[in-house]
Amino acid sequence: MEEIKVGDVFNISDETEKEEEVEVLAKVTLQDTDYVAVCFVEDIKDDSEDDIDVFFLKIDDEGDLAAIETDEEFDKVSEAFDAILDVDDEEEQE
Repeated sequence: MEEIKVGDVFNISDETEKEEEVEVLAKVTLQDTDYVAVCFVEDIKDDSEDDIDVFFLKIDDEGDLAAIETDEEFDKVSEAFDAILDVDDEEEQE
């Protein structure tokens, strides 16, 4: 699989095998593992920016999107993305 970049759009399946289209909002690398923040494309079209649900996914060794498995890992990734997304918000307001 080619490298995942900000702005890429993918179809992912949830637990019920329903496919949803998601867009990559940000990407960060922590301890040699890449993570992406994604949201549903439908949310971007329908809602204001404050109502968008953002999800964090890990990019596995094959380049596929995978769930984050532990609370500890999720907390580290969440903090990293908070820092990145806060910087992006501040730049847009200037």
